[in-house]
Amino acid sequence: MKKDYSDCLEACYKCIQDCEYCLLQMAGLESKNDCPKCCILCIEACSAVVKFLTADSRFSKEYCRLCAEVCEWCAEQCGQHKHSHCQECANSCLECMEECKKLIAA
Repeated sequence: MKKDYSDCLEACYKCIQDCEYCLLQMAGLESKNDCPKCCILCIEACSAVVKFLTADSRFSKEYCRLCAEVCEWCAEQCGQHKHSHCQECANSCLECMEECKKLIAA
């Protein structure tokens, strides 16, 4: 990689990990919103960003823009639940969103 993407990559990896954990914990539980569906899509968005950043792709900012939107949506959905895993997921999503936005602005 030519550029320093370490903060964004770290945030994406953390978001993936916490979304996967949230998804597993929500298995069999009722949800009246888009959690855990948002976790599935957030994992995919963060994984795509990791791939594009690692390749130092010229499309990285576009992927970061979409990832930030997905993370914001997931944080909103998971944040509505009182489960600790949902709250942790929401926090990781917000951090990832912020790191993606920083990269977009750079």
